[in-house]
Amino acid sequence: MLRMLNLDGDRQADLTVHGGSDKAVYSYPIEHYEYWRKIFPNIKMLNGMFGENFTSEGLMEDEVYVGDAFQIGSSKVIATQPRMPCYKLGIKFGRMDIIKKFLASGRSGIYFRVLEEGQVGAGDTIDRIRKDPNRITISDIVRLYANDREDIESMRRAVKVEALPDGWKNHFLEQINDWWKKNESKST
Repeated sequence: MLRMLNLDGDRQADLTVHGGSDKAVYSYPIEHYEYWRKIFPNIKMLNGMFGENFTSEGLMEDEVYVGDAFQIGSSKVIATQPRMPCYKLGIKFGRMDIIKKFLASGRSGIYFRVLEEGQVGAGDTIDRIRKDPNRITISDIVRLYANDREDIESMRRAVKVEALPDGWKNHFLEQINDWWKKNESKST
């Protein structure tokens, strides 16, 4: 059973950084596993290695907009944000360099908020039932955070996405304000 805060039988250990309504469900594409097998050939890469609730197929970060809604089994979810790596991923992999490599790879996976609780099961399809009109992908959020702090237009669109958590919106608003201050001082 997929509940508002997680799946029955699943429990996040540290709710200060994991879980909560905006991170109730985590999906990671199976397509990324081959990449990681090449990077870390001595680590056995089993489904679930990244802590995902769903190892998905065809649900890629560059094709899913923050705010897109999906049907999984009898439940409905909405894409909220990418995963940012933490030290627990380093512990899982037995090496802390995974944290920087994970962020740099852009292979973040997708967090979802539960809109309607329902039954889910292995093999269920994940069907998009609504696209967000702001057209900010999960990959865009990672790019704006990690690499492209000058793409003010995308940041402006991102803060308009209702499903994007306030922490992300505040981060981008700070980036926009810093950019304006920097450019205003150049023009005076």
